[in-house]
Amino acid sequence: MPYRALRPAALLTALLTLAAPAAAADPVHNIVLVHGAWVDASGWKPVSDILTKDGFHVSMVQEPQTSFPDDVAATKRVLDMQDGPVILVGHSYGGSIITEAGVHPKVAGLVYVAAHSPDVGEDESELGHKMPSVLAKTPGAIEKTPDGYTYLKPDLFPKLFAPDLPKQQATFEARSQVLAKADVFSTPLTAAAWKTKPVWGVVAGDDQIISPDLERFYYKRADAPFVVIKGASHSVYETHPAEVAAVIEKAARTVGAKTP
Repeated sequence: MPYRALRPAALLTALLTLAAPAAAADPVHNIVLVHGAWVDASGWKPVSDILTKDGFHVSMVQEPQTSFPDDVAATKRVLDMQDGPVILVGHSYGGSIITEAGVHPKVAGLVYVAAHSPDVGEDESELGHKMPSVLAKTPGAIEKTPDGYTYLKPDLFPKLFAPDLPKQQATFEARSQVLAKADVFSTPLTAAAWKTKPVWGVVAGDDQIISPDLERFYYKRADAPFVVIKGASHSVYETHPAEVAAVIEKAARTVGAKTP
């Protein structure tokens, strides 16, 4: 049953309570975190710090954003390095990546954090147009270089991507963007791991990059339990790391309890 718009403290308590029945089982030990477009893996540090403190082995993918196949290959490369089952986590565009890469045999479960999760033959650009976000309704917000790489206009990045981050940090992220090849957003998927692997989701309640309604659609379609973090921006993994880490740990314990 999905959780809906709980306050952070109540949400964290509920997740930890529901995780309790599986506490006696060993959780999946390995967590692999996949970032979204225009940013890099450093944004996962607050979540990674919590997971590491709680005893998990955390790895992060630095995908090049040069093509969708390149980003999937970078993720599979990190998955190959793990010593056992993995909970694979994706934020934003990283959700498309884990949907494709998640068929990897080491992946035991998937967690989507304010993320896309297309089906086979779908792409996130097409789906985003069906349920447009604030970004999609902001003309000129996305710029493109002559050789086809995209970025979010630096003066709009703090407002659209990270309004709940400290202004100085959001401005730094705006100026340190990893440019993403335009066609990474429009490449149709050839696999949909959420059809065969257990799935959990996080909706960022005030997301302006992906419509929260689209996030809900994805998770409901995947029959995934999900939480709604009220007031959270697209940078939910940075601004609400405890709640995001709690969902990941719940996934790790739930899957671990079912793993022989």
